[in-house]
Amino acid sequence: MYHYTVPKAKHLRVIVDTDCKNEADDQFALTHHLMTPRFDIMAINAAHFEVRHHDGTSMGKSYDEIMKILKLTGNEGKYRVLHGSQYPLQYDPAERTNDDYLISHSSAFTPKVSWQENEASRFLIEEALREDPRPLFVVCLGALTNVATALLMNPEIAGRFTCVWIGGGAYPRGTWEFNLLQDVPAANIVFGSKLDLWQIPAPVYSQIKISLAELQVRVRPHGEIGRYLFEQLVALNDEYGENQTWPAGEMWCLGDQPTVTVLLEASQYDYDVIPAPLFTRDLNYIACETNRPIRVFHRVDPRLTLEDFFAKLEINFPAEKASDRA
Repeated sequence: MYHYTVPKAKHLRVIVDTDCKNEADDQFALTHHLMTPRFDIMAINAAHFEVRHHDGTSMGKSYDEIMKILKLTGNEGKYRVLHGSQYPLQYDPAERTNDDYLISHSSAFTPKVSWQENEASRFLIEEALREDPRPLFVVCLGALTNVATALLMNPEIAGRFTCVWIGGGAYPRGTWEFNLLQDVPAANIVFGSKLDLWQIPAPVYSQIKISLAELQVRVRPHGEIGRYLFEQLVALNDEYGENQTWPAGEMWCLGDQPTVTVLLEASQYDYDVIPAPLFTRDLNYIACETNRPIRVFHRVDPRLTLEDFFAKLEINFPAEKASDRA
């Protein structure tokens, strides 16, 4: 195992919020978090990806996939796994939420929404209010629904933790981006709150590119988890083989992985501190100069991100000998 220790004073409490069965990269990021000694994982939240399913089943699929990753990494029963919201937030039909109104009232606008109380959001509130010297980070690899719901349930938690979100398009205008698309009202709740927020938008997380050949060499040989991570990604790549726009065919973006590296040492990366924007329904940014500042990253280190993951796989799940590989 590791021939070093992370001093207790440098440990972080981490809640991982993941739509783990949405595609193929959340599984890599979750495994990376589980292998990182600095992180004390307080819970793993299952998040929905209803924009693809529309039947209330996606959060349950994420939950089942989390349980599979825990089993394959030898962590079965060691972590709290919680059900999040089955559905995205919905704007109140009586509320004025058209884009023109958002733009003209952005500095004072908190949308009224319908939401579901859920065990992931309840635990987030409990953990945020608990006294503990270790900082609390909630890393969101998909929609912001569970964090937004917790803020709606108890706004007082906004000053008690930091949310790290993989999502949002390129600044300054904004572009189509999947995690934002999943729940725009939730994003507006979180961005419009007082919560300490670190955003890793699409131009940054898309820097973590890797070829399938490298994954075959660097990931597949590492035990049951390595084989599964590789094979489930290849299966999804084949499933979308006739799609001409995504994926590329012989490479992948492990876009959720920067949630690990920014917590290893955030200060070394380039970021801007800007007033939090809001979002239109077509996923564009609305500048809100009176909103509280947030941290928006515009660079991470792909080498550190991937090599740290590969090294931890080798330490925790030593590679099979070439002669033993199928």
